[in-house]
Amino acid sequence: MSSNAMTPSRRRVGILLFDGVKMLDFVGPAEVFVEANQAGCNYEVVLVSADGRDVQTSIGARVAVACAAADAGRFDTVVIPGSELPPAKFVTPEVLTAARQLAANTRRLASICSGASVLAYLGLLDGRRATTHWKFAKDLARQFPDAKIEPDAIFVRDGNLYSSAGVAAGMDLALALVEADHGADIARSVAQLLVIYMQRSGGQSQFSAALRAPVPRSPLVRTVADLICADPSYPHTVQTLATHARVSPRHLTRLFRAELESSPAEYVAFIRFGLARDKLHAGYSVTEAAMAAGYGSSEAMRRAFVARLGISPSKYQQRFRTTGTTALLEDATAAS
Repeated sequence: MSSNAMTPSRRRVGILLFDGVKMLDFVGPAEVFVEANQAGCNYEVVLVSADGRDVQTSIGARVAVACAAADAGRFDTVVIPGSELPPAKFVTPEVLTAARQLAANTRRLASICSGASVLAYLGLLDGRRATTHWKFAKDLARQFPDAKIEPDAIFVRDGNLYSSAGVAAGMDLALALVEADHGADIARSVAQLLVIYMQRSGGQSQFSAALRAPVPRSPLVRTVADLICADPSYPHTVQTLATHARVSPRHLTRLFRAELESSPAEYVAFIRFGLARDKLHAGYSVTEAAMAAGYGSSEAMRRAFVARLGISPSKYQQRFRTTGTTALLEDATAAS
């Protein structure tokens, strides 16, 4: 096989810049994608502006862009960063036009911090879950009541729409996008090379477990799946989920089996197990991971791990700690 045949397909990532853009909102995610290339990925980061002119960032530095949004072409991912300026100042007609053009030419769309306001002004958050920096969340929810704003989330996924809290949370989101594209091992490698957490504690659980789950096709099943992913620790039952969806438990189970090849209870177990595993990766104790993921006890989580992996949670965590984490962090420190 030729080396070209082994190279992953290129994924273009467009980032919309504008005067007043918060520097870390776009530099952090961009560095995650660029670092992923060192792990074998093939991302091309393209900075664009509304008119193709340079922009002045939040720290006063001027940044050159590659082109205007109208000339940028097709993207795999588009990122809309935020600003310390109020939305009324930075969400200009020109920015909205550029964002609309980019949104129409991408597979998935993501906002960082107050960049969610741009999506809201375009009507893209109507009826959808999203988050933003906590200091902007209340105003965003009040101004756009049709949007389902989750102020405590680190980041949120609703279909092909992603949003994150401010600043460093943009790196969390970018890492999750890399994981969605290339798997947990690659994402973990990138996190270790950047010396950041694979997943930070706190906030809600829109993390890798949800991103690894099958993607529902119908709005009804997606709504229920999103509810589960938003809080896997909640004691979901087929009846409570069916009530939320306003269908019978039998009908909901039939839809889940048709689309996801699992029952609602099995889907809850899948998401819960993934969350518990990620908590162990993040350094939680077995007891802490069991509580965070919604297992009734450490013993219940132990049974789930033995059934799925054939080993206990503690042995799984020990294996993780001795198969690359320490070595990679040491290598990264030595190389810096």
